[in-house]
Amino acid sequence: MKLRALAPAKVNLCLFLGPGRADGRHELVTLYESLTLHDELQLETLDVGPDRVICPEIQGGNLAAQALRALRATGWAGPPVEISIRKRIPVAAGMAGGSADAAAALRLAIELAPVRPDLLDVLAAELGSDVPAQLSPGLALGTGAGEVLERPSPLAPHALLVVPLPAELSTPAVYREADRLGLPRSSDELRDRHRRLRDALQPGARLPDELLVNDLQPAAVSLCPPVGEALTRVHEAGAPHVIVSGSGPTVVGLWWGADARAQAQRVAETLRSRYPRAQSAGPVDASAGRPHPV
Repeated sequence: MKLRALAPAKVNLCLFLGPGRADGRHELVTLYESLTLHDELQLETLDVGPDRVICPEIQGGNLAAQALRALRATGWAGPPVEISIRKRIPVAAGMAGGSADAAAALRLAIELAPVRPDLLDVLAAELGSDVPAQLSPGLALGTGAGEVLERPSPLAPHALLVVPLPAELSTPAVYREADRLGLPRSSDELRDRHRRLRDALQPGARLPDELLVNDLQPAAVSLCPPVGEALTRVHEAGAPHVIVSGSGPTVVGLWWGADARAQAQRVAETLRSRYPRAQSAGPVDASAGRPHPV
């Protein structure tokens, strides 16, 4: 049996950083959005094990392989599988490519033998704070360390320009730099941002400029100065809103309106001589990640 699923990348349309926690993570308020930029996974059942994950672009630990091992540890009774991953999402770029692959691997696996939804949610959260949001691609408001989710209604029509940089940033290193720079907000400030964001997330809404903020952005720029240059260049090329995605270094431009995708594509073409992987992207919903037979 062969199954295929897409693993959409995510951007953080906003990310508000709160105090550190006892488990080493930080309290967050963030708005995840899944994009048309995606990896592609194909699962094939095997006669004999062990399970295998093939992804030449990833050296060392692979989160999709960890997801399969964790699923097996719950007693999952599916047959041995091989999962091949075709990478399109930049690696270590703040777009949750590894988390998207892990979530897609779980979606594929449970097509063969289902598990309780609550067990899957717990397993995803243990894999990483970005994984739960990617189990069902789309728009998600994350709190806790990002793993406690609400699913708001779709926003107004919009599109994004995704500008990957020829660099990688370690997420733990960016959080350490954020702490060094004193960027975390107080608990009261974080609760206020959560309230304001929930109030703004009305059906068909445009997010106000003051909420299109990533508190990790100064830390990403500090560790990788080309991020700051890219933010400036994308803004000067015509993007009305520019932000670092997650822990970076990917820079994202945002347009609202019916012609947003055309504007994002035009700027991508303008910038491609300097940033060859610049591309336009749009939002997707859960149907984009649904497994189907090959």
